[in-house]
Amino acid sequence: MSTHHPGRLSSKLLFIAIAVALAGCASDIMKNYVGQPVESVVLDYGPPTAIVDLGQGERAYQWRKISTSAVSGTSSGEVRQTKHGTVYEETETPGYIERQECFYTFYARASGGRWFITNFRRPKLECE
Repeated sequence: MSTHHPGRLSSKLLFIAIAVALAGCASDIMKNYVGQPVESVVLDYGPPTAIVDLGQGERAYQWRKISTSAVSGTSSGEVRQTKHGTVYEETETPGYIERQECFYTFYARASGGRWFITNFRRPKLECE
């Protein structure tokens, strides 16, 4: 039985290729909030998971998103000729659940009693 899992490797490479192709998507969306009040983000994504007071009239607002997806297993086989006859060898790769945790952080400054987005922290590549 083979221990090499080409299906798992190719699915990870495909994921990386898609991630690279989509790089900048979350950052592009976040960029659109710069200059807007924090309430704009809250209305679109709900309340933040954390608010960190940075001092001097600045805060960081953070949203946390956890995604899970099922990665299906694979099964393949081949017919081999042996000295005892024909044998069918099957190779199975089990499926698994993939969990991805992402953080989206905006920086804001107080102005006129409200908080306005001044910048953001780029999410990690897998979260773009």
